[in-house]
Amino acid sequence: MKKYISAILMMATIAFYAQEINDESQKWSAGRPDGHAPISVMGDHMHGKGEWMFSYRYMYMNMDELKQGSDDASFDDALANYMVTPTSMPMNMHMLGAMFAPSDKVTLMAMFNYLSMEMDHITRMGGTFTTESSGFGDIQLAILYKFFNKNQQTLHGQLGFSIPTGSVTESDVTPASTPNETELPYPMQVGSGTFDPNLALTYLGQNESISWGSQIRGVFRFGENDREYRYGNRYSLNNWFAVRTSNWISLSARIEGLIVGEIEREDPNLNPMMVITADTNNSGGTYINSGIGVNTYISKGALKNLRFGFEFGYPLYQDLNGIQLKIKETLTLGTQYSF
Repeated sequence: MKKYISAILMMATIAFYAQEINDESQKWSAGRPDGHAPISVMGDHMHGKGEWMFSYRYMYMNMDELKQGSDDASFDDALANYMVTPTSMPMNMHMLGAMFAPSDKVTLMAMFNYLSMEMDHITRMGGTFTTESSGFGDIQLAILYKFFNKNQQTLHGQLGFSIPTGSVTESDVTPASTPNETELPYPMQVGSGTFDPNLALTYLGQNESISWGSQIRGVFRFGENDREYRYGNRYSLNNWFAVRTSNWISLSARIEGLIVGEIEREDPNLNPMMVITADTNNSGGTYINSGIGVNTYISKGALKNLRFGFEFGYPLYQDLNGIQLKIKETLTLGTQYSF
């Protein structure tokens, strides 16, 4: 009798652990090269209880030439109504991030960034000049909550806000202000000057060799900053899929729909008739962006859980409010380490 009872208990124990293993195999897993979204997507994943992750990203975005609405425009088109127009604007951004999971359901996230920008201009008289600005941007804080993780699919929400640590009073010397500095227009500022809440919902799925995801996000602007204006709301829908080509590398493709609202009110220190970037009518628009990327993942050894990612982004469609510089290529690369 004791032998039968022992055998039954052993079989029950084996069945219990087999069920646990089966349950784990049915969960969405980050422990593979396509276990994270393309490197340009933020807040795409969560962590297990007690786990930390630190990340660094570098982004380069190039803006060059002009668009008016969805049509290309010339510098002469802009100079017919303004004294000055920008001709190009490269931007560099360095981003440091940290994530910590106090439980399996909750992950906390913080992001710090540093921006540097240059803007080349041409005047109605044919002169050229360049302005520069740089500094730390707004700090981003967020909490992520997991709704479910089963059948190799997971869904989590994000609630966050930005702290206005970035400057909205960046200045530089221009031909009209020499030898003194003057306040630069809106695109050359490194912060928003307002506390901006944001909401996001992220869905992820995967099978043996492919993963996919979708994220809807909104950034909402309230009040106004010290310069009596606020940036427009941002609404985005990101969709991506990735193919795992080996245990350590995956290839991804992404498409994003983005709507950016116009700047509301205006900075009294700026003359909207001087340069197109000082006119709030020339802000915001609708975009369809694409990206092709690669992710690598080290699954064992001394560097276990170290990731590297790269993505090349390019706009497929731009419908801009007023006349603005158009976005060209965007390059994003970064590394992530969890423990």
